[in-house]
This record gives sequence, structure tokens and C-alpha cells, in this order.
Amino acid sequence: MSSSKIRPARPARAAVPPMPSFEALDATHRQVMLTLEELARLPDLLDARGMDADTRKLAAEICAFFDGTSRSHHVAEEQVVFPSLLASGDTELVQHVRRLQQDHGWLEEDWLELGPQVRAVAEGYNWYDLDVLRYAIPVFTELYRDHIALEESVVYPASRERQAPAALRSRLRTN
Repeated sequence: MSSSKIRPARPARAAVPPMPSFEALDATHRQVMLTLEELARLPDLLDARGMDADTRKLAAEICAFFDGTSRSHHVAEEQVVFPSLLASGDTELVQHVRRLQQDHGWLEEDWLELGPQVRAVAEGYNWYDLDVLRYAIPVFTELYRDHIALEESVVYPASRERQAPAALRSRLRTN
């Protein structure tokens, strides 16, 4: 892969809190983490075994997850979790949410670059580029892990904290 095809580096951002325990992640985040592990194995599998049936099946499962479940999860966050936080007036929290929205765009951009390579493997085409996979997968994985860490450590707790009083008021009105 020529260096002219590599995107410019993204700007440096503040560090995020350490990744919370695995138990703290919601079901989709657990799926993301497992799927990222499988994605990271893909280049070595291709190198060692080529596009055998198991490698193709794994690639298809990875594509299905990032094309479907992952995208739907981000849409739900944008529609359900983020709006009240953006309207909170808490400058630091709003900044975190804006960062997560930016991440959603970058994750989509990264998947639009990476997805066709993985899809080629899933469909048995040999035009995939192992160098692209080896470069793009760690970039995608690192961003996703940082993204989940920020959601689980700051944004989700803040969202739950803001939703609890509203849920209580709603229950009190119905009783």
C-alpha cells in the first residue's frame, strides 16, 4: 500500500478514562468488543489459511455485525441517549457527547474503508488487500475501544442519572 493512500492523522484528543470492567458494558458493547477481537484475527487467518470456509464465515459475521447491529446502536444513541445530554447545559458533558458524535462519523468512515475488504473475504473474492486490513483494523479497533470507554465511564452514567428522576415522576403520576 502506498503512503499516498493513507489518510492524514487525526488530531490529538484528551485521554479517556480507563475501560470499565467487562460486566459494565451493555450487550451491544460486549458484542462490539468480541467482534473486534474476531476482526483482529482475520489478517492472520488469511495469511495462514487463506479464504477457507471458516474464514469466509467469520468475515461474513463481522460484516453483518458492523453493517447492522453496530449502526443501529449508534442511531439509538443519537436519538435516545445524546439529546438530553446535549441540552443539559453541562459544558464538559456536552463536549463528551460531541466527541462521541464525531466518533460515530469516524467509525462509519473507517468501516466504509474496511468493510469492502472484509466483505471481499466473506464473498470469496481475492482482491482484498492484507496490508490495508493490517493497517485499518487497529485504527478502527482503537477508536471503538476509546469510544466505548467514554460512553461507559461518563456518558451512560450521566444519561441514567438524568433519566431516573423522570422515570420516578412518571411512576408517581400513574399511581
